[in-house]
Amino acid sequence: MDFKLEVIVLPVSDIDRSKAFYHSLGFREDIDYSGDGGFRLVHFTPPGSTASILLGNAEVTDAAPGSVRGLQFVVDDIEAARAELIGKGVEVSEVFHDAGGVFHHSGTKARVAGIAPGRPSYGSFASFTDPDGNEFMLQEVTTRLPGRVEEVVYRNARDLESALRDAAAAHGKHEEETGKPDAEWPVWYADYMAKERQA
Repeated sequence: MDFKLEVIVLPVSDIDRSKAFYHSLGFREDIDYSGDGGFRLVHFTPPGSTASILLGNAEVTDAAPGSVRGLQFVVDDIEAARAELIGKGVEVSEVFHDAGGVFHHSGTKARVAGIAPGRPSYGSFASFTDPDGNEFMLQEVTTRLPGRVEEVVYRNARDLESALRDAAAAHGKHEEETGKPDAEWPVWYADYMAKERQA
């Protein structure tokens, strides 16, 4: 049985203000629902994410607005991601790494300014908050630990096209090496593309 974390509820005090903020980040709005008694929620999905956030008022969650801490947005270039957010008007911390070299401590304890030495995958962070103070971390991940991700996700049609072209070139070399056409090329393509995306 798969247990896929897909929705995280964020407590907010002003849904319209929060909705505008997440729109400004380029998140996709999936639903804006209002029910009886002031019940309202807005569902957003960040670009490239299989998990979504649900903005809820007091009728949706009794958690205090702004009380969520440490949600991670994984990016493949933390400096570019930080610059993109700043360009959209978001206040983002400087890039930092942890003195211990693994995961960051709570608050600002043991933070060291700058990219982690040697720029290891999983080692560099930056933080920002939404209008209520819900806290997010950017974490740079360039190479996944083996077996960490089994789903294969492409952000857009351009990424998928690029992957198909790479697979076609690699498959051409495979056929040259074997000296015969491969009737099961879809299986070969799928395996190649999955391994490349998970690398």
